[in-house]
Amino acid sequence: MPKLSADTPLIHDNCILHDATFGRYVEIGQSSRIISAHFDDYSYCDRMAEVANARIGKFANIAAFSRIGATDHPMENASLHHFLYRSNDYFDDVEPHSEFFAHRQSRVATIGHDTWIGHGAMIKPEVRLGHGSIVASGAVVTKDVPPYMIVAGMPATPLRRRFSETVADRLMDLAWWDWSHVRLRDALADFRALKAEAFLEKYER
Repeated sequence: MPKLSADTPLIHDNCILHDATFGRYVEIGQSSRIISAHFDDYSYCDRMAEVANARIGKFANIAAFSRIGATDHPMENASLHHFLYRSNDYFDDVEPHSEFFAHRQSRVATIGHDTWIGHGAMIKPEVRLGHGSIVASGAVVTKDVPPYMIVAGMPATPLRRRFSETVADRLMDLAWWDWSHVRLRDALADFRALKAEAFLEKYER
C-alpha cells in the first residue's frame, strides 16, 4: 500500500477528477468522482464516493458510496432532462447551458474539520457541516449541522451532541487541526489515550 504524502494526493484506480484540488496527506478511494471540489489536509474519501461543488475541511472522514453536493436538475422548467443543459451531447449546433452549470457550481457544500460522513450518506448542495459533526450511514442531510452534532435519518435530524457545547467550543478554540505535522506526531499518544476533556486540559494554554 503506498504511503500518504504531503506533496501528492494518493489517488486510487479509476477515479474521475475534474477541477479538483488537494491539500497534504489526502487520499481518494477507488472509483470515486471528484468534480469542482477541494479536499484540505489529511482528509480522505473511501471508494465510490461522489463529491461535487464542495469544500472539504481538514481531517474529514468520508465513507464509501457517500455523496456530497449532489447536483440538481431544472425543476421549474418544462423538462428536467440533460438535453436542456448538456445540449451539445444531443445537438451539433448548440453549446452547453453555461448559466445552468455556473448556478450548480455556486451551490457549494461545506464540510467542516474532523467530520465523519457515514456509508451511503448524502449531503445536499449549500449544506454546511460544522466541525466535529457526524452524519450516520444512509442519512440525507438537507440542512446545516451544528458543530459536534450527530445526525441521522431521511431527512437527517439531530440525535445528540458528541460533547457539551462548552467542550465543543473549547475544541474549536484549540483548533488542533491547524497544528503542524510535527506537533500532531508529538501529541499522537495523547490523541489515542485521552478523552476530549482530558486532552483539552493538557493542551489548552
